[in-house]
Amino acid sequence: MAYTYEYARPALTVDCVIFGYEASASSLKVLLIRRKLPPFAGDWSLPGGFVQIEESVEAAAIRELQEETGVADVFLEQLYTFGAVDRDPRDRVVSVAYYALVSLQRHPLQAATDAQWFELSDLPELGFDHTEILGYAVERLRRKIRYEPIGFELLPETFTLSQLQRLYEQILEREIDKRNFRKKLLKMDLLIDTGRKETGVAHRAAQLYQFDVQKYQLLKQNGISFEVV
Repeated sequence: MAYTYEYARPALTVDCVIFGYEASASSLKVLLIRRKLPPFAGDWSLPGGFVQIEESVEAAAIRELQEETGVADVFLEQLYTFGAVDRDPRDRVVSVAYYALVSLQRHPLQAATDAQWFELSDLPELGFDHTEILGYAVERLRRKIRYEPIGFELLPETFTLSQLQRLYEQILEREIDKRNFRKKLLKMDLLIDTGRKETGVAHRAAQLYQFDVQKYQLLKQNGISFEVV
């Protein structure tokens, strides 16, 4: 016998803040979708959708990420729950927000035609409360990159120290002392020297490195503090 609820229930959605980084241009971006239907038809918004009855909230976020970008197995973390009464003019809707980190070099996106990458510093007006959600995600990214090596998720598989520093500067929106940054980073001994150098550059070719994920996981168990800025 099916149970009948006596109280009205809000709808449940997920919204995904998808950050992408183009190392060659030192460009931090976010993926937006142009809405086709009201409300906010024609406006830009974050990718997202309603949670289906048979799936968990996390599964819905993973599905939306795959549908909007064509990629899987990337960094994805729950951000916050947004539940202001008037956040959606259609109905009483609560949204669980996630943020994802995507390397544009490692994961070429197969986004829908109504999706577009925007520079984080030059965004259009967003529908719903998505400006608030995006701002919350940016602050989370800025805080977390200080104590966890999540920045490597945004870089190509091999990268230069300058590319890594510029990524940090883009996210933190400030310059970083080159000498101190490299000293702290190399002291951790978490970078693998590939023995190769970057190609196709006008300046002197720099050394290419990889992040040693396995070594970091082992050191993390012993309480390593990944603090480079």
